[in-house]
Amino acid sequence: MKKKTWHFLLLLILAGESVFILPFVLSRVFRPTVLEVFGLDNLQLGLCFSVYGIVALLSYLFGGPLADKFPPGKLIAIALWMTAIGGFAYSTFPSYTVLKILYGYWGFTTIFLFWAPMIKATRVWGGSNSQGKAFGFLDGGRGLVGALFGAMGILIFSLFITSEISEVTISESRAAFKQVILVSSSIVALVGLLVWFFMKLDRETEKEIILEKITKSQIQEVLRLPSVWLLMIIILCAYVGYKITDVFSLYARDVMLFDQVQSAQVGTFLLFIRPVIGILIGVLADRSQTTFWLVVGFIISFLGALLFALGLISDSATALFFISILVVATGVYAARSLYFSVMETGQIPLILTGTAIGLISLIGYTPDIFAGPAMGYLLDNSPGVKGHQHVFWMLALFSFIGGIAAWYYYRLYGKKKLH
Repeated sequence: MKKKTWHFLLLLILAGESVFILPFVLSRVFRPTVLEVFGLDNLQLGLCFSVYGIVALLSYLFGGPLADKFPPGKLIAIALWMTAIGGFAYSTFPSYTVLKILYGYWGFTTIFLFWAPMIKATRVWGGSNSQGKAFGFLDGGRGLVGALFGAMGILIFSLFITSEISEVTISESRAAFKQVILVSSSIVALVGLLVWFFMKLDRETEKEIILEKITKSQIQEVLRLPSVWLLMIIILCAYVGYKITDVFSLYARDVMLFDQVQSAQVGTFLLFIRPVIGILIGVLADRSQTTFWLVVGFIISFLGALLFALGLISDSATALFFISILVVATGVYAARSLYFSVMETGQIPLILTGTAIGLISLIGYTPDIFAGPAMGYLLDNSPGVKGHQHVFWMLALFSFIGGIAAWYYYRLYGKKKLH
């Protein structure tokens, strides 16, 4: 890309989070409400995410090379429109079986046509010396978009609730949540229109990043890189951490004894932390070493996980609860912001970015399959504070493993190329 056009990155950020609002952000912010209006328990919701994850896994593999063959804007716009259609189906409150099918459909629409083009377009925008900034801004900006959707959702939800929040009936919750889904779906479709018409690369850049066809030897070339295998482990561990942030709104209700709206506000508070961390860590990483900051992210999330896992936070310690959320979120979001930004230092060829992302994501995003049911099982099996402690021990374990893999990546590639 000859010059960095900010509207290109802005559209990437907007699209990058909008596509995940319906399957993930709404249930992160409104988890207690979603369980109630769809008549689900934690394990059933976790299994919906598993169906998503299984379809997504195949979509990563086959969608990756697609990003190396077509311009990103068109693929991203079609993905947004297809996802929005699923949102309109979601607003009819389908049965549990149909809900699982819908999550499978979203696994296809949000990944096959979307994921690798988004990462590749960000890498193109970052060039050779702004990878930390490009991915930090992408993840931070996505966090801000998610937070605004969350805040908007809470506003719409509370506007349609007429009785006292403690006396809300299921039918009233359902009517209010339906409006949240419909507005969100309409916005996702609108973002698709903006991307279709305004996210364009210049001809020369397009020629440089698009392959006529992908050969077996190119796939083998990608698989020979140690950075690809290490990134599989790093992303898997960081992504487990990201999935575990889903339980904070539930922790607020179960352990801190907050009501529905207060719990949703905790989920939104988290979303507002993400842009701050993403942008700060992106700028810091470009000024020093991206790989080093990746290690730091894992260390912080490990320490934050211990605060919850050791049972130090009770319903009387509200301030400590919010400080601990801040610590965990800082670590998790820092690692998440940076894991794709180290592709450049890991010597992964730009033209094969899509193929590499497809292969890395095949392992890296398996938490989409197992994290939801694992958390659901731990929470439902030991109700209350005990179940939540078990979930945070899981976070501590994955942060530890991720930290070791990130350290090894730093040893291999960090010293060679200073940013």
